[in-house]
Amino acid sequence: MIFRLFQRGPGAPARALYGAIVAQSRQPAFYRRFSVPDSVEGRFDMIVLHLVLLFCRLIRDQQAPGLAQGVFDLFCHDMDGNLREMGVGDLAVPKRMRGMAEAFYGRRAAYEEALAADDPEALVAALARNVFGRAEAGEGARALAVYVRR
Repeated sequence: MIFRLFQRGPGAPARALYGAIVAQSRQPAFYRRFSVPDSVEGRFDMIVLHLVLLFCRLIRDQQAPGLAQGVFDLFCHDMDGNLREMGVGDLAVPKRMRGMAEAFYGRRAAYEEALAADDPEALVAALARNVFGRAEAGEGARALAVYVRR
């Protein structure tokens, strides 16, 4: 118990930001108005999308370089805990975490590239592919792209 006093982990700002990301990602509008699948994968995609937006902002504004890492560490810890809570066995958790990390980095690259592109349809296509699992963009992907740009 006393050893918790010596543990270093993400500070209060990182915890507050990650909590805000999770709260925002759970907003019913994403699942009702934008038709994001209300599933484990859909909720994961909403958290990843908001993480990417936060990281873009932190990098652009050159704020607290360790803050992004702290938020990412909390995300990884949270995903690990969620897997275990869903009943994923100890031996399978590292493999699933590796898959989640690959998904995060792939989506981050796709969203950052789409946000930097001159073509507004690039973001719609990236969201359709990653969040909605479709090649063609529907109204949900278009509405979500407007939200992301805002």
